[in-house]
Amino acid sequence: MDGAEARAEQSTLEAEVRSYLRENPALIRDDAALLAELGLKVADNVVEFGHAALARVHAAHEREADARRQIEATARDNYAAQGQTHGAVIDLLESRNHADLARRVDDLAQLRFGLAAGVVALEGPENTPAGWRALAAGQVDMILGDHAALHRMGFAPTALGLFGERGEEIRSMALVRLAIWEPARQGVIAFGSNDPEGFTADMGAELVAFLARVVERTAERWPVL
Repeated sequence: MDGAEARAEQSTLEAEVRSYLRENPALIRDDAALLAELGLKVADNVVEFGHAALARVHAAHEREADARRQIEATARDNYAAQGQTHGAVIDLLESRNHADLARRVDDLAQLRFGLAAGVVALEGPENTPAGWRALAAGQVDMILGDHAALHRMGFAPTALGLFGERGEEIRSMALVRLAIWEPARQGVIAFGSNDPEGFTADMGAELVAFLARVVERTAERWPVL
């Protein structure tokens, strides 16, 4: 029996039970033990809710209120993150050169998002822009853990070296692959957090990936000298 059939059978059974109880109200009204288990009592042929029933209603209301508060809190957090991201984009677009771009990535990580660090890195063997981390060929794949991976969220030991002296403080990272210039050179933008729960594997990478695309387009303004 599939899910649809099971639900249909359940609905039919519930309808039959309700119909039977309407025709035989004494089954519940005259069963004191059953009424007690349900938290109900009969007074002058009117069923009153007892303490147990009211407690269940109150508990259900509290669960609904908690769920609503969680949804509202998540919506506020998402709105705030989007606002910070839009501000970060403006900061990045105002970069004057590669070194200034790398500095702004680190600044926005710390000042806008409360993170430990933000780093931009690029594979060789050609020159690496000033202020960027230099990577060996194939190192981006090693950092992301998969040659086809576009991003990685959570803790990645292979990425600790990106953060230099601050690597010992990093407990979680957001990593996004970069492809800059033509022919494309592989790179990575990395944000590090001191909080193990700052970035987790089940967390969406959309906003970080968006910043990565902005960094790519901004970096292509200038040649690597």
